[in-house]
Amino acid sequence: MKNSFVETIVGAVVLAIAAGFFMFLYNSSSVGATGGIKIIAEFENIEGISVGSDIRMAGIKIGSVVEQKLDPESFQAVVTMSVAGNLKLTDDTTAKITSEGLLGSKFIALEIGGSDEILKDGDSLSHTQSALDIWALINEFMFSDKKNK
Repeated sequence: MKNSFVETIVGAVVLAIAAGFFMFLYNSSSVGATGGIKIIAEFENIEGISVGSDIRMAGIKIGSVVEQKLDPESFQAVVTMSVAGNLKLTDDTTAKITSEGLLGSKFIALEIGGSDEILKDGDSLSHTQSALDIWALINEFMFSDKKNK
């Protein structure tokens, strides 16, 4: 009987640790986040960006990507971002896909514009810059000499 009591206590401790871990994950992910606004942006190329990728301004995370899809008419990648609702982003804000370094993970950087119009939930950004395909540039540089001859 003493052995089963110890097993019950150990099981309860394991369950409490697992519940604490899942609460931490829920609170630190965008699933538990509320109060943000959704902004839509279209890019020609979103290579390296996926659902959950960071949205940053001045190097600080202010949101994340919540949805991505392909527009069947324009063949552009449509990205829906959730950003902190306390920020006053203007309608001429620029979204640029960049990386943390040469081989670092990619994120979307927002740069505020000078307009007086503030973006509302569901608005779209008109100024975007797509991801740079470094391998295509290297390939073009390597073989550009052969094309000119």
